[in-house]
Amino acid sequence: MVTPLSLSRACESMIRYKVATGKSDQTVADYRNSFKKLQLFLPDNPTFAEITREQLVSFFAWLQDSYTSEPDGVAPRGKVRLAPKSILNIHVNLSSLWTWGVNEGLVERNLLRTIEAPRVSEPVVEPFTKEDIAALLKACDQSRTWKTRATTAHDRPSALRDRAIILTLLDTGCRASELVGITVGDLNMSTNSIKVRGKGPGREPKERVVFVGKRAAQALWKYMLPRIEEYRPTDPIFTNDPQSTQPKARTVLTKLLSRIGARAGVKDVYPHRFRHTFAITYLRNEGDLF
Repeated sequence: MVTPLSLSRACESMIRYKVATGKSDQTVADYRNSFKKLQLFLPDNPTFAEITREQLVSFFAWLQDSYTSEPDGVAPRGKVRLAPKSILNIHVNLSSLWTWGVNEGLVERNLLRTIEAPRVSEPVVEPFTKEDIAALLKACDQSRTWKTRATTAHDRPSALRDRAIILTLLDTGCRASELVGITVGDLNMSTNSIKVRGKGPGREPKERVVFVGKRAAQALWKYMLPRIEEYRPTDPIFTNDPQSTQPKARTVLTKLLSRIGARAGVKDVYPHRFRHTFAITYLRNEGDLF
């Protein structure tokens, strides 16, 4: 016998289950974001077991044709449509919800398996050129020129930090979440190595050691030198400001790199493109893929 449960309660129960099984905060937030959209489409909060395939098909059509969101940020950018990859992600998350429901005896079958997932073509990611990298590093040093004075700019107080971020990303291929999670104790200046915590099962991240070249190591040292006597092993290396002990958020890092790219005149500057550039450079230099 199928136990009646509302959609909202089913979503919260599934999320609690995923938390109990060790899913990361980012994964849980992604579930919540997807479920919130379905609940917005079905405001009457129907019984989970009574939701039909036709309703779900209409939901995905609504996401494709009508749903818009307004990006966060100070500057108004208007409403935007969901990217195909975002809709695919929602399909995957709802499939997980219905799979959980089947296992819990709340629904009889996974309806999402009867609805074709949106097709997504992966965009070609071009690595940064040497000229791009030089422009990005130069853009770390000074602000944009004034609108009223084309030759006037000012030095940026975060220049050393931002140069260290860019060079570390290029040398290590770290993900954004890995970079912002690096602590002082993870850094070994004797061997120019860094212990990073990447994706792993549950909430226990998989650790690995990555290496930086002399230029990146020097940039890290220059950035850390003013506070070298104050650091504790657990302090994050990359923070929003020198007095902070909170690590820079992944979303803040993404916005920072985008702004540096705008000043440098380099398009599509985001963390994963540095990772892609690292991988391409590594292979071109006959690195061992395995």
